[in-house]
Amino acid sequence: MQQAIQKTHAFGKFVKIGITRFRIFMFFLVIVYGFFTYLLFNISLQYIPYNTDVAFLRIKQDVINIPFYKLAFFTHVYTAIFVLPAGFTQFSSYIRRNFTLIHRYSGWMYAVTVILFAGPSGFYMGLYANGGVVSQVSFCLLALLWIFFTLMAIVKVIQHDFISHREFLIRSFALTLSAITLRAWKYLLVFLFHPRPMDVYEIVAWLGWIPNIIIAELIIMKVIRIKK
Repeated sequence: MQQAIQKTHAFGKFVKIGITRFRIFMFFLVIVYGFFTYLLFNISLQYIPYNTDVAFLRIKQDVINIPFYKLAFFTHVYTAIFVLPAGFTQFSSYIRRNFTLIHRYSGWMYAVTVILFAGPSGFYMGLYANGGVVSQVSFCLLALLWIFFTLMAIVKVIQHDFISHREFLIRSFALTLSAITLRAWKYLLVFLFHPRPMDVYEIVAWLGWIPNIIIAELIIMKVIRIKK
């Protein structure tokens, strides 16, 4: 009996230490998130007002006149401004408990934006991604998974399965963060190795979101399911 109590106490202490380390890790991620969100916001501002000869579009002049490409691009760029902050509010326990309407409406805004606008436009852009087939497959798969995870998060909350809802939302937001992590990896690879531009696109196309999903699954296994 005493051994069982000691084991339970040790397990509880282990979980507590794990969660504390998780909070430190999340605090670090919030700082990084804020910095790159600011950079991403500044990137989006380059296209306001409407401009087809600036920044990224300067290297897409060969496809910019393809039907619907400009529509997809500007839909994706403009909606990204809303997706990042809306998604982030979903993980605040304080907001969820004390500002229920903000949590609910920002969640719906996030879901509608991803499922109807940012996801489909991202898929269409992925068909013409730099780096050839390797990059195109990655970006299209990313868009489809982004839409699927977000849609499943909505289905689960309607079914009142709040644990599964949060798990799918974590996966969805992990892919949302690929807008940040992709650029972070790009800067790092160019700084360290100076690869050819097309090689960079092929690498970061996958590196920008695969580690995100792995981290999301670790968070789900180590935190969400421990609390079940």
